[in-house]
Amino acid sequence: MQEQQWPDVLWIVRHGESAGNVARDAAIAAELPIIDIASRDVDVPLSARGEEQATALGQWFGQLPANEHPTVVFTSPYLRARHTADLLITAAQLDRDNLIEVVDERLREKEFGVLDRLTSFGISAQYPEQAEFRRILGKFYHRPPGGESWCDVILRLRSVIDMLTRDYRHERILIVCHTVVVLCLRYLLERMTEEQILAIDRAEEIANCSVTSYVFDPKLDKHGQLALQRFNFVAPLAEAGADITTRKDAKVAAR
Repeated sequence: MQEQQWPDVLWIVRHGESAGNVARDAAIAAELPIIDIASRDVDVPLSARGEEQATALGQWFGQLPANEHPTVVFTSPYLRARHTADLLITAAQLDRDNLIEVVDERLREKEFGVLDRLTSFGISAQYPEQAEFRRILGKFYHRPPGGESWCDVILRLRSVIDMLTRDYRHERILIVCHTVVVLCLRYLLERMTEEQILAIDRAEEIANCSVTSYVFDPKLDKHGQLALQRFNFVAPLAEAGADITTRKDAKVAAR
């Protein structure tokens, strides 16, 4: 029998609600062209609600048997993701002496380029040609000047999956990242088409601190594969009484 090529378990978690999520909602509600955020996207912190969500999710992880806890934690370098991971690890009381923690820039938010900070109102007013390009091409292929398409995000995530299957076999992996990264990892792990992943994207918003999880199934494919266990799972937040939010990230690029 061929050696297992995959981690035993993979949890993919979107970060908790951030100040950028709140600012984006406020700008859209007021039909403003620009999202009012002073810091670069890398440095946007969690909101107080986001901290509560990360702690609630950490408590859920802490209730798992010790032999089912994460053994490796990967996180986007963005502050809201790193803070979510830190609060989660603390609340779960994971043993940091035996926990591998890695900040990986490949898990960063999708980059928006010239559309940085703009709402849909601002894009239509300042870059009507980009709004038209996006309408024609769709979000999967549209790349704003200086930014990324979903395909660009997928390209960098392919090397993440290569790393997991090379260096982290049999581990229990937790990844803390962003909405588009969650969806693009599903696209890769489940070998989806553009139409399939965009249908999932249209069907529901990825909630803050929601869990998408996979477990290794040796019966899948020729040599075993990760099988989807949960998607957009928010029961840990509901059980802890934490608010469930599905706000999209603001288009605020690194400066």
